[in-house]
Amino acid sequence: MKKSPGVPEPSSELLQRALDVRRSAVALGQTTDQDRRRALMSMADSLASNADEIVGANAQDLERSEMKGLSTALLSRLKLDKAKLLGAIEGVRKVALLPDPLGIRQLNRELSEGLVLERRTVPLGVLGVIFEARPDALMQIASLAIRSGNGAILKGGSEASLTNETIMKALREGLVNTPVDPHTLELLTTRQESLSLLRLDGLVDLIIPRGSNELVRFIQDNTRIPVLGHADGICHLYIDSCADLEQAVRIAIDSKTQYPAACNAIETLLLHRDIAASFLAKAIPIFKEAGVTLRGDQASQDLGVQIAANEEDWAIEYLDLILSIRVVSDLDAALEHIRRYGSRHTEAIITNDKKVAERFLGAVDSAGVYHNCSTRFADGFRYGFGAEVGISTQTLPPRGPVGLEGLVTYRYRLKGDGHIAADFASGDRCFSHKDLPL
Repeated sequence: MKKSPGVPEPSSELLQRALDVRRSAVALGQTTDQDRRRALMSMADSLASNADEIVGANAQDLERSEMKGLSTALLSRLKLDKAKLLGAIEGVRKVALLPDPLGIRQLNRELSEGLVLERRTVPLGVLGVIFEARPDALMQIASLAIRSGNGAILKGGSEASLTNETIMKALREGLVNTPVDPHTLELLTTRQESLSLLRLDGLVDLIIPRGSNELVRFIQDNTRIPVLGHADGICHLYIDSCADLEQAVRIAIDSKTQYPAACNAIETLLLHRDIAASFLAKAIPIFKEAGVTLRGDQASQDLGVQIAANEEDWAIEYLDLILSIRVVSDLDAALEHIRRYGSRHTEAIITNDKKVAERFLGAVDSAGVYHNCSTRFADGFRYGFGAEVGISTQTLPPRGPVGLEGLVTYRYRLKGDGHIAADFASGDRCFSHKDLPL
């Protein structure tokens, strides 16, 4: 780990708060499925009761951030109107209804007569989550943490400070008179605290950053705590020569414009040379009407794209209504481009050739690989996870949108009756290694 002089040791006050979360998380891990369902429903009710206050706080955050010149992409993520808030509250209730991820027996094996090994799912412990701009992430993460039996220490961006404080107040009020201690959730409010969070190894089990690639990389370089997340969301859409043009245009427009500030929006469009002219003839007017600025290589400029793309454009996560376009000779060229510039987030192919599609799905090493559909489906809620704490682009699991299953680990339990290893070494006992019903 690189030690940075900008990462301070935690104060005694922060240490105590982290200890309180740790103790509460241990108790939370012993609660029943029904206890945690009840807690989440109460949290949702409290959020609904405080909806006007939350929306009002967000309006103040938005006004302040607009005056400071916050980017369009971040303002879009920051905004939490009544409809978006009600959707987030419904998401909390849906998380409550998901199957219990704890106590699942994954292994039940007789090692020898009377000696039985089990592997059961258990909580990770305490999550440390640092996120920018999106106050709805606070509700998603808090609900997933409680449902999976984990405590959570959360730090949102200063641009959403009033919204986050109001949401956390409502969440903790909702936990009063439930089996879950309100101290299971803790909100940090200063930069000093968020930096010190990185030094809480031993009290925090996993750091989840949600924000810019600079934020993620800084966290990865300055903590001993395992980090789950992704630095970039450079997603590609490849239009094959055998694509249905109408379908390809609809999917391309959706993948870019449905929510351009999202990490699962496409940043680069790759076009097979045999279909590039006919595709761009249809797509350019529609992109223009949607307000998308197109930047292209020489081949796409020859077909109507007006702005030249440079080498940097292939490696940029715009998070805005900007799209880079490259014409490629074939599938292999598209795969090579993705390998060179992709961030292992989500890539898609549009084609009616099943063999080409299967080759693409098998060759692209990203968390999500899609055929004939929008990259915007890369989302925990849309996957049926209820919500997500973030998207991981690492190769090791959890990978992709991380929901409840990504927030549990497992523990081996071995039950015997006076068994000792020496008896097996001497040959007095032998292993049976017989799997029993789960």
